Amino acid sequence: MEMLTAFLILVIILGFKLIQTLKPKTSSSSSNLPSYPLIGSILSFNKNRHRLLQWYTDLLRQSPSQTITVDLLLRRRTIITANPENVEHILKTNFYNFPKGKPFTDLLGDLLGGGIFNSDGELWSSQRKLASHEFTMRSLREFTFEILREEVENRLIPVLSSAGDGGRTVDFQEVLKRFAFDVVCKVSLGWDPDCLDLTRPVPDLFKAFDVAAMISARRATEPVQAVWKLKRMLNVGTERRLREAIKTVHVSVSEIIRAKKKILEIGGDVSDKKDLLSRFLAAGDDEEAVRDSVISFIMAGRDTTSAAMTWLFWLLSENNDVEKKILEEVSNKESLGLGLGFEDLREMSYIKACLCEAMRLYPPVAWDSKHAANDDVLPDGTRVKRGDKVTYFPYGMGRMERVWGQDWDEFKPNRWFEEEPNYGTKPVLKSVSSFKFPVFQAGPRVCIGKEMAFLQMKYVVGSVLSRFEIIPVCDNRPVFVPLLTAHMAGGLKVKIKRR
Repeated sequence: MEMLTAFLILVIILGFKLIQTLKPKTSSSSSNLPSYPLIGSILSFNKNRHRLLQWYTDLLRQSPSQTITVDLLLRRRTIITANPENVEHILKTNFYNFPKGKPFTDLLGDLLGGGIFNSDGELWSSQRKLASHEFTMRSLREFTFEILREEVENRLIPVLSSAGDGGRTVDFQEVLKRFAFDVVCKVSLGWDPDCLDLTRPVPDLFKAFDVAAMISARRATEPVQAVWKLKRMLNVGTERRLREAIKTVHVSVSEIIRAKKKILEIGGDVSDKKDLLSRFLAAGDDEEAVRDSVISFIMAGRDTTSAAMTWLFWLLSENNDVEKKILEEVSNKESLGLGLGFEDLREMSYIKACLCEAMRLYPPVAWDSKHAANDDVLPDGTRVKRGDKVTYFPYGMGRMERVWGQDWDEFKPNRWFEEEPNYGTKPVLKSVSSFKFPVFQAGPRVCIGKEMAFLQMKYVVGSVLSRFEIIPVCDNRPVFVPLLTAHMAGGLKVKIKRR
């Protein structure tokens, strides 16, 4: 089977080489992206697939409209934009013309099924209403905060203390990933994976999510989509690994669901069951629908906050003046001796500005795509045909001089304030358009867990920095890797020093 796959791929590549002798047609994109008859821009795409982020960003900078078009073999063309007006049109103004679409849901359908982050139409709408209701409940916020406090004080801080006292180097990205997985599983499933016990291996579910997310994301970067579909049909290579990982995820979550149902049946009243799984089961959905829903929420929460915090801690190591201002903000909270309180976190605007600035430069989700249901015209004049893939690009948007100014490449949390914050005065955060900064999406699909994410990140950053210095041991600039959730290649190796 592997030989057959390799042969077919070789035939496709040889075909590309033959077509290279053809004269490229003039691209409709102002970026002058080479486009050949039949195969479009696939040669340029394949040449740059290892650096798509920078390639797209460079092309978008050259484009007067901050929009480019990429044509690929056997695929509808892709329109990529870093134009905030286009983003608003896609995510809000003409929302119903830009669903995720079947080409996108196919990529993640094996893993996420019909969950909220991989569905459209009525299926999405019904899940969104239920989830939105639950996320506005005070009981869920309080439940989440108590889990967060317990995980930080009883696990994260002791792990870092032990590493610091022992003089050990730790991968801080890995520690934050384990922490985030614990929190999201407790909130979503009412199940404790205890990943921060570094003396034993992580659960199979943790590893399976990693593998499934990695391979599902790489499907999207295949120059010829038929390649991964053929491998899936033959059950070979990465697609075989993906199938095994997805089976582990589905079986593990289904077992947790069945155990939870038994507990609820024995307990009778579900009003005191605060995790999302209990709430979804109480709503009467069938087991498969509940499984898809909680898997979607785990995928959304497991690595996004840890990725944002990883990049922020690295940026702070390069910007000591910013770290000092965070410490000033934290130390001004009277309840710090008992741990940061809920109201303290809401008022900590400087940490929020730092998090926003880190996510501007290193967004947890580098790009997101929709598919046009009907022909349309974007505000910048780009014509969209039915079936076109339309991608908005947070990574590139954070690097556009026309969006953020000439100093876009500088880590400047003060850009998020109305005016320069001075010591002793309370800084006022700007109201920045979510279409200029779409890291939590925007419009009807805006992330319903946005405020909980900021709550978690503020608590961790404040609690850790007030106790420890985080000192990276590698001088090389880290590499940003954009999978389903972006991460730092090789992790963030650090030494921990008590303050």
